[in-house]
Amino acid sequence: MTNLMLTLLVILVFIGLMFVLYKMQAKHVTFSKRVFIALGIGIIFGLILQFAFGNDHAVTLKAIEWTSIVGDGYVAFLQMLVMPLIFISIVGAFTKLDTSKNLGKISFNVLVVLIGTTAIAALIGIASVFLFNLDGATFTKGAQETARIAELSQRQDMVKDLTIPQQIVDFIPRNVFADLAGTRSTSTIAVVIFSAFVGMAYLGVKRKKEKEAEFFLKLIQSLDAIIMRIVTLVLRLTPYGILALIMKVSATSDLNAIINLGKFVLASYAALIAMFIIHLIILVFYKVNPKTYIKKVFPVLSFAFTARSSAGALPLNIETQRKALGVDDAIANFAASFGLSIGQNGCAGIYPAMLAAIVAPTVGIDVHSITYIAMIVAIVSISSFGVAGVGGGATFASLIVLGSLNLPVEIVGLVISVEPLIDMGRTALNVNDSILAGVVTSRRLNLLDDAILNDSDAVIESH
Repeated sequence: MTNLMLTLLVILVFIGLMFVLYKMQAKHVTFSKRVFIALGIGIIFGLILQFAFGNDHAVTLKAIEWTSIVGDGYVAFLQMLVMPLIFISIVGAFTKLDTSKNLGKISFNVLVVLIGTTAIAALIGIASVFLFNLDGATFTKGAQETARIAELSQRQDMVKDLTIPQQIVDFIPRNVFADLAGTRSTSTIAVVIFSAFVGMAYLGVKRKKEKEAEFFLKLIQSLDAIIMRIVTLVLRLTPYGILALIMKVSATSDLNAIINLGKFVLASYAALIAMFIIHLIILVFYKVNPKTYIKKVFPVLSFAFTARSSAGALPLNIETQRKALGVDDAIANFAASFGLSIGQNGCAGIYPAMLAAIVAPTVGIDVHSITYIAMIVAIVSISSFGVAGVGGGATFASLIVLGSLNLPVEIVGLVISVEPLIDMGRTALNVNDSILAGVVTSRRLNLLDDAILNDSDAVIESH
């Protein structure tokens, strides 16, 4: 058979798998089961292509190019919703607040969870480096790594003179329309800040001009209903999107590179899993059943894992918190939106801390020093503000951390071949941390709906 015929055959099989998922939906198979099945058959089909043709064969690449219409298209639809959803979610959260005092309590508790867990994540990352005895001097450099290092050097020049006060100022939205278009790496947190100002303005108007405030409230409620309806329509595509995304990953991953850097990959996932377990321990402390929790968050974490986009997972994140976990609406909106740019445990916590611990000994620094470990944790925690919730945020965070510690950035380029594989786990952990912040904050403020939380049938569905 010619390459063209083989490519057409692969595409036809893919269409057949999507039809199977469609029939499952028609038979009212639960959303979680369809996501799980899509994840499984996507991995299997991708590995079949990997072993039948190879990750760089013309048939594999051409077939993936066509099937990516489904996967990348799904992610694009979700990203289309991110900025409108952040704006409506934050402003809508203010309209649900009784007093500005509640705003302070919600914001404080959410930020404490996000930043506190990031500090813990940094320690876990450093511990993983020690446990697996990772040595930056043993990392090899090929043509791909050399090109990546050159690119990173240019990016490092852009952030090396950027002080922490300058980073904070950069969060402020100078042109909100540009930030709504996502033109800056800090656009997400800038939109959050602008939305918060709009919300606070609403609370002020509500006290003095009830008629105008009532009109604005109805407008926001209408926009919220429209946006959430669009979210529901897009979420119906989740099983198909996950099928295409995970198939692409398993079919095109460089298995040789993964084997060569296997120790680093294992150390990274050991840290990510350890941090996820810490999340579950925290939830147990707040009287949340881990088994029930995992079942309910599986769809959103599956998407985050396959798509590598915290921002893209925002619609699923909010819906999961509100409808499956019983988190207060206002808190769910705050936690999910803040979690896009603040305190990402995987991308801004574990990863940059690991790289700093790996590369420090190569320049003569005693990384086992308590003082130096404390310095890494402090810098990682502070620099975790403003990390973009899309692929590449971890690189940006690593450049800032390594630059602040006067460490070489080449280590970031040396692991480029396994970056996508590790980024999948990092993104899932990021999203889980924002959900954790919502659950913990709701529990601390006595606003968690235990009837929904403990109801095994209360799961997110696409209707």
